Amino acid sequence: MNKISVYYLTVIFVFVTSCSSDKPAKDGWAYIDVTKNYPEKEIYLTDIADVTYLYLNSDDADYLYSGTISYLTKNTAVVYSHFSGDFLFFSRDGKPMSRFNRKGQGPEEYNDALAVIYDETADEVFVGRSYDILVYSSTGNYKRKINLPQGTIADGRMVSFDDHSLFFYDLSMEYKRMVSDGMDLSTKDNVTPFYRISKTTGEVLDYVEIQYPSIFLGIYVNGQRYVGRNSRLSKSREGVLLCSAETDTVFLYSGDQSLMPVLYKTPSIHSTDPMKYLMSCFERGQYQFIEVCTVRAGDEYPGVFPVTNYMINKNTGEIIRPKFLLSDYQRKEFLINYGIRRIYDDGFFFELDLIELKQAYRENRLSGKLEELVAKLNEDEDNNVFMLVDFK
Repeated sequence: MNKISVYYLTVIFVFVTSCSSDKPAKDGWAYIDVTKNYPEKEIYLTDIADVTYLYLNSDDADYLYSGTISYLTKNTAVVYSHFSGDFLFFSRDGKPMSRFNRKGQGPEEYNDALAVIYDETADEVFVGRSYDILVYSSTGNYKRKINLPQGTIADGRMVSFDDHSLFFYDLSMEYKRMVSDGMDLSTKDNVTPFYRISKTTGEVLDYVEIQYPSIFLGIYVNGQRYVGRNSRLSKSREGVLLCSAETDTVFLYSGDQSLMPVLYKTPSIHSTDPMKYLMSCFERGQYQFIEVCTVRAGDEYPGVFPVTNYMINKNTGEIIRPKFLLSDYQRKEFLINYGIRRIYDDGFFFELDLIELKQAYRENRLSGKLEELVAKLNEDEDNNVFMLVDFK
């Protein structure tokens, strides 16, 4: 039996389990019951994480930017602007380091970067496009092009798995279902495919295919299809978390190339009305952050499907709907939701709008190091402030 078949059998087992029981699994998997009214709880970020502030110095006009941090490493913050195509590199204490712009139509140029990954050790910037990846140094020297496996589409859903490989979700099946209106596809088309490829050559090092019963994560209104958002993968300490909304399960693909379920949702997506599905799951520190999307069939599209945010303490098993606050910033609530470019190592970062910060400063709503920093900045000339949250 090949590896893909093993993965398929695992998913079917999880699907049957989630349909038949709302009780926690005896093997210790985490689970969440979306029919329960978990308590809302106010949490000060400094109680569960180390909070620091990062200001990317803009004394040099070349380092004023219109984008945001696209990748954060131990020592470097990488800013990319979709509008201008600029890549700017800052140290973690905010000092400008280098910059480049290779936007264009040439063979060594990019029109846009759908994914950005920076390998600090090798000084390699991976600029992901739909069908390939261009690799540069942090000063813009072109190194190589990595072709993705034939027929695959990566979009922005890509992470660095280890020093030697990248992991990405293949959107090609999703696009195929959209073109076919999501109907009359065979069972073999109901898959979520993932690839692990070499950072050097693009060689396929592993392939993961999760099959599921047919279901459409959206609604039809007057012949139009409206699809709910879904984030399929995120980096974790042990490997990569794969979020399979259709099977109510989150899997861990680990460094030894094994695949195992680590979290499931009850009741089954196939039995809830309105539909509630796992939109994303990521881990930082001892916490799992989960987003559940509610899709209600009706006469009108709501514009954005409602999302409920949960947090699980892996040490205690407690599940809450968190309301994050910061003692340095009064009357400001923070929402931690999945953004593939806003998570790093054991942390999550927020971009704090400088205009809002200056207004809060004038209203005496800031204190501590944040107040000290904002007092020195000019809202007409300086960059925004980033808040780095490293979970304990």
